[in-house]
Amino acid sequence: MKNLRRPAIAAIAVLLLSSTSAFAATEFSLWHAMGGELGKKLEEIAAKFNASQGEYKIVPVYKGTYPETLTAAIAAFRAKEQPAIVQVFEVGTGTMMAAKGAVYPVYKLMADNGEAFDKAGFLAPVVGYYSDVDGNILSLPFNSSTPIMYYNKNAFKKAGLDPEVAPKTWAEVESFSKKIMEAGAAKCGFTTGWVSWVQLENFSALHNLPYGTKANGFGGTDAEFSFNGELQARHWDNMKKWHDAGLYQYGGPVGGNDAPPKFYSQECAIYMNSSASRAGVINNAKGSRSASRRYPTMTTRPRNR
Repeated sequence: MKNLRRPAIAAIAVLLLSSTSAFAATEFSLWHAMGGELGKKLEEIAAKFNASQGEYKIVPVYKGTYPETLTAAIAAFRAKEQPAIVQVFEVGTGTMMAAKGAVYPVYKLMADNGEAFDKAGFLAPVVGYYSDVDGNILSLPFNSSTPIMYYNKNAFKKAGLDPEVAPKTWAEVESFSKKIMEAGAAKCGFTTGWVSWVQLENFSALHNLPYGTKANGFGGTDAEFSFNGELQARHWDNMKKWHDAGLYQYGGPVGGNDAPPKFYSQECAIYMNSSASRAGVINNAKGSRSASRRYPTMTTRPRNR
């Protein structure tokens, strides 16, 4: 249930073999990468579970970014000091699938303990991502991210745009950005977090274009990237053109940590990021009296037309 981030991003919960305490309530360590508002929510979930019974106690431990959490889990396993559960992002899926003996597959865990587990209760694309080629789900979906576009209604108004109408195509993202900048409503039209995930991986998925060979890499370790298609290349040519014109501002590598401040400060009028960023947008918007109008969310994702 990223890193869903993405950032969600998408993230997964992975069970690792671990010893537990036999004193009082049995404690289980949960290593995670959920900071800020998402970390608070995870703490609430753990607290509610612990309060619901006295036999088990979940102990959440924040281990930093997704890469840092994954690295820490690998190191802990090698030192035989691993947690019972670790939450990592989708980028770590291949590593976990290949970690024979380190990961306790969810489907096997449930079967070994006689617990019913219906994977139909999860979104099919999410289940598919975290399952092996035989359809066995290996990790428990904990949070799954999807890209969202956020936009500044005040900037839209100042540019003479309808604040209730968001851009629906990339051509409109370009034209809206030009109008916003020409009106002096913002210094840049749009920015994006997780640029490769939003602007390449999800862009490809939206257009039903393969990201790699062999079922996007799930069919074998000898898979190759295949995202240099005509449409993807055209989109990146456009991104370069928009960047050169100042319509688009680069938000930084990996998660694009420079992108959120560009939107919060109203430097950029449009912002694309994981659904996991919604809590941060709302939290930062609360400092403004017109927050509800300034930073609304929009779930329609632009497509290249």
